[in-house]
Amino acid sequence: MKGDEEELRMFIFQQRIINRFLPMKLSRISFLSFSLFISIITNAQELPLTWENIFTKNYGVRQAAISPDGSKVIFTARTVDQSGLFIIPSNGGDEPTFWTSGSSPVWFDDGRRVLYSYQGDLWTKRIRSGSKPVRITNDEYGERAARPSPDGSQIAFYSTRGGHNDIWIVPADGSAEPRQLTNESMANDDFRFAPAWSPDGKQIAFYSNKADYWEDDIWLINIESGKERQISKKLMAMSTPVWSPDGSKIALMAVAKDEYWYEDLSYIYILEPEKGTEEILDMQIHATDLLHNHTVKWSADGSEIFFPYQERSEVELWRVPSQGGVATRVTNMGGTFRSYHSSKRATRFIFVRSNSTRGNEVDMIRLSGGSPVQLTNVSTKWEGLVEPTEISYRSYDGLYIQAYRFNPPNFNPRNEYPALVMVHGGGTNTAYKQLNLTEQYLAQQGYIVLIVNYRGGSGFGRPFQDLGTNDWGHGQALDAAHAATFIREQDWSNGKVGIYGYSYGGITSMAAISQAPNAFNAAVPMAGIYDFSDAYTNADRLGKIFIKTGHSGSPEEKPEIYAVSNALSRVHQVRTPLLIMHGEKDVRAPFRQYELAVEILKKEGKVFESHSYPGEPHGFRNPMNRVDMYQRLEAWFKRWLK
Repeated sequence: MKGDEEELRMFIFQQRIINRFLPMKLSRISFLSFSLFISIITNAQELPLTWENIFTKNYGVRQAAISPDGSKVIFTARTVDQSGLFIIPSNGGDEPTFWTSGSSPVWFDDGRRVLYSYQGDLWTKRIRSGSKPVRITNDEYGERAARPSPDGSQIAFYSTRGGHNDIWIVPADGSAEPRQLTNESMANDDFRFAPAWSPDGKQIAFYSNKADYWEDDIWLINIESGKERQISKKLMAMSTPVWSPDGSKIALMAVAKDEYWYEDLSYIYILEPEKGTEEILDMQIHATDLLHNHTVKWSADGSEIFFPYQERSEVELWRVPSQGGVATRVTNMGGTFRSYHSSKRATRFIFVRSNSTRGNEVDMIRLSGGSPVQLTNVSTKWEGLVEPTEISYRSYDGLYIQAYRFNPPNFNPRNEYPALVMVHGGGTNTAYKQLNLTEQYLAQQGYIVLIVNYRGGSGFGRPFQDLGTNDWGHGQALDAAHAATFIREQDWSNGKVGIYGYSYGGITSMAAISQAPNAFNAAVPMAGIYDFSDAYTNADRLGKIFIKTGHSGSPEEKPEIYAVSNALSRVHQVRTPLLIMHGEKDVRAPFRQYELAVEILKKEGKVFESHSYPGEPHGFRNPMNRVDMYQRLEAWFKRWLK
């Protein structure tokens, strides 16, 4: 199946080359010569893996939206030549056409216009040839998650211009200034989800913490009167709510308030606002929000619900009856899709998908099933990418942990190699099967790299995810340490092993070298939290919720659990040379964590280096700072492992 998909992708690409060059005088070129020509063009596209190329030339699709009738796809991409919005027919086989500058495309229901963002403002443009963009907003505040009303007359969007993250309304022709709709609906540092118009355009469903700072409830607001009411009490919202076609129900991904804040293994809740009910949809699996990026989709008649679900490290689309029942898998694509979208009647689905050797492209599949069709071919082609080997290894308590192994070029098991253990971010998430260029690069430099999916992560069932609850920085750290033990038992190991990770990967890296002082020869924790009790006082809202639920309470309520996750209290045990790095504007993993760690490392006389980046938040914005960070990481491991 995978070979068929690759063959189809290459056939479509070759056809595009033929279509482009046939008008030239190619009749004198033999078929063999033309095949060679195609091969040269294909291979010439490949770029060498360098840090600068990885962080500045990693082109591909970022967002995509299919038209209501399913005939066209608008997508955002960065290519060698251009960045912006492109349009392509959904039947495949055609080259995309650059449409306009901008991002975040959303179709109007009539399929004639598209709403998008550009230069911090909202714009619309008609699809017909020769149409010009219309600027809807023109201010310094910024708009997010904009959605047109069903009749196309208004646009709802989120903005913090009023001091909170609230919904605002503006006429779709830009004839008036935006007016505020909700009041103090969400904290101004919480930028998830989108407003959801009811099918009749009279109401908007939205998430809010106004009833309780620690809770994410679903509310309704009447567009005309501005009257609000809370319609959920039991759930913590994990996705944008979605109305059923008849407007009687709302579906969304969520977890129950009285349980762990599960990431990526959510229930599908069905709300009936007029009846005042909120029930979990009965099925044999869970739904995957993928860091709050996914939501659900109703069928045209409301009898079915489509949703993403993650198994191990891959994400596929599934279907379940809207009354509950047996869920079945729609796609068998492999890899991971970061976003998906469907036509209005859910007859076609598109995915922004990647796998181990391919960057983000748009794939399409029909409601009837079958194999996906790759619609775009704009992502960077990289030299020397390898398909990693999926393995399992035995951890300290007998649990088997999944890992992906990247081998160096011309790997010979009789030779000896240094090794690296990569621990992923998002402690309740997973290292997905996607384009892991950092690990591919390090393997090309002669390391064997293991990506470890330690306990507490998603994709392996809730009992496995529960193993991380109230045990942060302990079992997960020992899983990483036992990866090093496993590596040293292999004939190809030179006995030297490093560990690195970003965000929760930084947390696990620091925890591992403090819990298992002899496991690693070098470490690079980046953007981590090392004392959750301290971070609880100054993290952003989502960070605080994450910390509180992972420890079953506040530091005052659960001091013994916070003691387990406190890596700074065990710095005196560290024997591993470490390089610690952080962004100075980070509020998810507060920069103070870096400062505390550096202070204690100095006091304890440990072998370490430190570097921070002014102006950088948790997700770095300046790609050259990313380049610098990973150049330092590479130099550190070369110093201690080679």
